Amino acid sequence: MRKFRILAIVGVLALILAGCGDDGSSTVVAQTYSVQSADGDIGLTPGGTYTITQASSTGNLLFGIDAGGTEFRAFLDFPLNGSNGGGAVPLGASIVSADIEVYVNNVSLASTVPTLVDLVPFPVTGLTPADYNSLPILTRTPFNLYPSDINTFVRIDVTSLMVEAQNQQFRNLQLRFLLDFVPGAAGLVELDDGAIATAPLLTVQYR
Repeated sequence: MRKFRILAIVGVLALILAGCGDDGSSTVVAQTYSVQSADGDIGLTPGGTYTITQASSTGNLLFGIDAGGTEFRAFLDFPLNGSNGGGAVPLGASIVSADIEVYVNNVSLASTVPTLVDLVPFPVTGLTPADYNSLPILTRTPFNLYPSDINTFVRIDVTSLMVEAQNQQFRNLQLRFLLDFVPGAAGLVELDDGAIATAPLLTVQYR
């Protein structure tokens, strides 16, 4: 079950988990959904043509390589200041943990899809071709997605990326999903970015 499902309407939670005394050990959990109008994907054809699609027009995001050889990279934007009605993470907070949950609509063209997630700034007003291959600030450890993940929520630890976002004083956690080009890498993944019930969700625990 998706954690904190009670927040399906507002997507925000802040509660004290431990250390209710004055020893400084209190931790808070904040949740926020990604902003669909800023989310999107960029496809690059073998001929060098970029195609930009905002999630608000399709309700999904693609990353990986399709049967025609177009490579897609997906982008998610999570506000950290509560601007979308979600929980806020104050600048200077000490990050205990952070993860995102994404709902996988489809995994095709490979039995294993090696995946990278970058911390990378991009404009919330709309993706540009320059965002496709912009230099990441940090990349988390690679992981795999599988056809068995179809129609399920997948939890992805992004603690290192969230810590660096705080270090950089970013007010948005902006992530790029792409295929990890290890030998034999292939596959195309479709993430859901439509209804609130299956929208990408960020959960941050901080002090």
